[in-house]
Amino acid sequence: MLDTEDLLAGFTPARPYTMEVVAGAPAAPGVHLVLDGGVVVYVGYTGNLRARLRQHLTGNRDSSVLHDQVGQLLDTPGQAATRDDIAGWLGRREVRWQETDNPEGTKETLVLALRPLFNRQVPRSR
Repeated sequence: MLDTEDLLAGFTPARPYTMEVVAGAPAAPGVHLVLDGGVVVYVGYTGNLRARLRQHLTGNRDSSVLHDQVGQLLDTPGQAATRDDIAGWLGRREVRWQETDNPEGTKETLVLALRPLFNRQVPRSR
């Protein structure tokens, strides 16, 4: 069985999840990871890495599953987490990405192997 480092070998090094770092992401298909203390907490795939990573930081709960799930984590009774609260939490995490022509398959493999906290819909095994 592959360990996490083998699975993530083709990804960029972990960097702070900030708008400055996101601006350097390619506008290409790929898979992105959000890490908390070195642990993968989210795996996503997209046709445009830069746009999707930006959307997680600046979007809303309807535009980003990650944004919504972080919001649910931060919500308190009677008070929903704000977009700034969610962006702040993400900004204290790290991000990695990998360009790939098969982002959906790569995501599925990683979600099944790593079971990230914010990937609640585990893909069907084949």
